[in-house]
Amino acid sequence: MKIAILGNGKMGILISKLAIQRGHTIVTVSSSKNPGKDLDLSDTDVAIDFSTPNSAFDNISHAIKNGIPTISGTTGWLDKINEIYKLCNKKENGAFLHSSNFSLGMNMFFKLNKNLAQLMQKKEYNSSIHETHHKNKLDSPSGTAISLQNDINSILGEKSKITSERINQITGTHKVIYSCNEDEIEIKHTAKNRNGFAMGAVLAAEWIKGKNGVFTLNDII
Repeated sequence: MKIAILGNGKMGILISKLAIQRGHTIVTVSSSKNPGKDLDLSDTDVAIDFSTPNSAFDNISHAIKNGIPTISGTTGWLDKINEIYKLCNKKENGAFLHSSNFSLGMNMFFKLNKNLAQLMQKKEYNSSIHETHHKNKLDSPSGTAISLQNDINSILGEKSKITSERINQITGTHKVIYSCNEDEIEIKHTAKNRNGFAMGAVLAAEWIKGKNGVFTLNDII
């Protein structure tokens, strides 16, 4: 496949490396000096967006308007995601997949989170979420923490409090905690490096080529 990388930070660089290892070609890369919304995508099969909260919406809109299936893992801009869904559904060949986290392990953790919330119905526990990331992460709380919060809210009807820390070069840790006067239950996911996120994005790009519509990582899993 011919891939456009929208966002040339640590994730964009790693995705490019893994995609090339899998036999794909990187045809164009956006940066602060070469914005994604200005890229020529005429020779592109799929776009992968891991940019910034300020640029993601423009990058993704540009790709979809040009008929390019688009994968996005950028968070912090999701108040506009319904506009992307509408744009994608209007486009005859529109295809878009967003995930707050492309790690297979994290997506199993999402399922554990839902299962635990089901068990906690009508129980006297208070839920909370704590996430820790590296100091360069732009959004706080993380998109993953918000996804965990939304899943708990959909089952228990309560908005779990989220606390965040930004420490050195920690890739990402998420804890879901249920506490009462007698005891405490905690489930935790720790990302050891970015490889799982990057490979998940490449696999999603391979999967979405030739498809139309709006998707999530669950459609692949």
